[in-house]
Amino acid sequence: MIEVSGAGKRFVLHNQGGAVLPVMAGAFLDVKPGECVALVGPSGVGKSTLMRMIWGNYRCDEGSIRVAGLDLRDAAPRDILALRRDRLGYVSQFLRVIPRVPALNIVAEPLLANGIAEAAAFDRARSMLERVNIPQRLWSLSPTTFSGGEQQRVNIARGFVQHWPCLLLDEPTASLDADNRAVVLGLIREAKADGAAILGIFHDTDARAAVCDREVDMNDFTPREAAA
Repeated sequence: MIEVSGAGKRFVLHNQGGAVLPVMAGAFLDVKPGECVALVGPSGVGKSTLMRMIWGNYRCDEGSIRVAGLDLRDAAPRDILALRRDRLGYVSQFLRVIPRVPALNIVAEPLLANGIAEAAAFDRARSMLERVNIPQRLWSLSPTTFSGGEQQRVNIARGFVQHWPCLLLDEPTASLDADNRAVVLGLIREAKADGAAILGIFHDTDARAAVCDREVDMNDFTPREAAA
């Protein structure tokens, strides 16, 4: 479902006279349905860069990236948006939402965008907010007023509210207490059982061991120029 073949990425440093910084070269990985694969390696080795390339925010400069059959290197923006709407989910570390939109609406939005009936979408959103232990008194409020942990749990509820064939997870258990961490690990296991192909970054080694089937070391894709 997620196939990365010889992918590379370079950044042009315009504030340094147009110098080119290679950050990744020859990246290979594949994630099959029902599998969770972890990207590992020290900070700065390119884990988040690869995730953003798979999400379609960063261009793939060489090689190819295919997600649910779509070649992202040559995909039109409308095709990437369609991919995100019904085939590729993303739970980032940080919740970025429009101010003053209630938490319940934020969680229900992916379902509504896919044509799910409003009543069913909001019922599912309520169930997910309960699952991640967001008090009902907060559902009608904007999560921009919530604590960091509450914001992350709203983000997780939104990310898991529907079944995604492919799912990207960027530190989904960061900042969570033990009970809420267990809830998130349960959601990941359920997504795997439903056949999702999951690629994640987990600095929490216990969480990684609990849900990941194997690891891909990003050190293997560091360009020689960057490593020198």
